[in-house]
Amino acid sequence: MYISDCLEKIRQKKPLIHHITNWVTIYDCANITRAIGALPVMAHAKEEVEQMASIADALVLNIGTLTTDLIESMILASVSANKKGIPVILDAVGAGATDFRTQKTKEILKQVKISVLKGNSSEIGTIAGVEAETRGVEAISVKGNLTGIAKHLAIMEDITVVITGKEDIISNGTETYICKNGHNMLGKFVGTGCMSASLIGVFCAVEKDYAFASAAALSCFGIAGELAAENAKGPGTYKISFFDEIFNLNSTSIDKLKKIEKII
Repeated sequence: MYISDCLEKIRQKKPLIHHITNWVTIYDCANITRAIGALPVMAHAKEEVEQMASIADALVLNIGTLTTDLIESMILASVSANKKGIPVILDAVGAGATDFRTQKTKEILKQVKISVLKGNSSEIGTIAGVEAETRGVEAISVKGNLTGIAKHLAIMEDITVVITGKEDIISNGTETYICKNGHNMLGKFVGTGCMSASLIGVFCAVEKDYAFASAAALSCFGIAGELAAENAKGPGTYKISFFDEIFNLNSTSIDKLKKIEKII
């Protein structure tokens, strides 16, 4: 399977990606989903999330603007998604920053089957039970080898774990990928982490090897970030260019620029 094959499937099938995401970046998450060729829907109300998940091709959860009601909706939607057999992606934004976020992340993991758990190093470290520090939604420190933490948590939870950073680490416990695509301008505006979770959801909707799908999504995300930086004057023009590069991704640019390493 090649990354470009996944991209072609996305553009042919136009999978519906149900988001229960945060209010800060919801617009950007919808836009990146549409730009890559999929269809976004943002449905949070507990009265409809089960039905919406039942007609979707993937479910993306993001705890960035967390409330108790939102967790209830996430669990209801996830149960519906589990019944249908579609992937559920959980972006554990800010886990470790407060007890509430950490507890609710673990509550979701306990009550439903998550396909991909995504976070930065301290968020994933906290969930894995190692010493870590999160300030707001930023990773400050984590004790231990990140690849080892990802593999251990993947095995422990029977899940694909994604640790985002300068180098992204993706592991299902058996296969591990390191993705080195990206650009430092991606850290200059809010929402890139949330958008990358949306892209993971899109790729998982068409590829059942969730570790490879996640690596493919992050590679495409990073490649677009690299290309967008070529003519950008600052965060504003960069963001606009980034969406254009996501839309214009093709097999030539992907094959030329991808930086993915598969390790044991």
